[in-house]
Amino acid sequence: MSKDFQGVALVTGASRGIGHAIALRLARDGFDIVVNYAGNAAKAQDTVAVIEALGRKAVAIQADVADADAVARLFEGAKQAFGRLDVVVNSAGVMPMATISPDKLADFDRVIATNLRGSFLVLGHAAQHLTAGGRIIALSTSVLAKSFPGYGPYIASKAGTEGLVHVLANELRGRGITVNAVAPGPVGTELFLNGKTDEQVAQIAKLAPLERIGTPDEIANAVAFLAGPDGAWVNSQVVRVNGGFA
Repeated sequence: MSKDFQGVALVTGASRGIGHAIALRLARDGFDIVVNYAGNAAKAQDTVAVIEALGRKAVAIQADVADADAVARLFEGAKQAFGRLDVVVNSAGVMPMATISPDKLADFDRVIATNLRGSFLVLGHAAQHLTAGGRIIALSTSVLAKSFPGYGPYIASKAGTEGLVHVLANELRGRGITVNAVAPGPVGTELFLNGKTDEQVAQIAKLAPLERIGTPDEIANAVAFLAGPDGAWVNSQVVRVNGGFA
């Protein structure tokens, strides 16, 4: 674990699941952390407390990533708290199961608002606030390659996010900022497990050659690589962290 100060990282959706694991891993690597959360202030403060126990500074800032004004306030609050931003990780997301059907339009709109509009807003503000050496990392999904029934809105939102990553990397040409995505396979989080039976989870686990569900820490490790010095030459890539799932 490096104790050298590496800068300030803003992690959206950092109060739970993969975002929580990313925030803790980056803190262990020497980053101070802006813990973004949508609604659960108690869990966000728990994350702050753990980070501070690791010897790093942290602040929790509420913002719904689908809300343009809230995202603007999030970035302004981060700069006010720490005076700088070096890494932005957009981990906030929702994943309701919904078929491609007119009666599921509300589910589609919700997923697109949080996952795709949210990515557009967070990545756009990151591009405005980061300077040379900055890192922008979005969370996608490896389920893009599977086209499972019921995942249509979620896959659409994440396919769009990957497109934004590639375009933004080109738009930031010459500024020394990398833009990448990490695409997890099935990971044992509340987001993934919600609504699934033990049998369904076991069946999904068997799809990867490693025959298991991933952990949030394994996704956080990949994000830490892209955010750290070893990831400096990786740009406009989607790193699929999935045990061979896809």
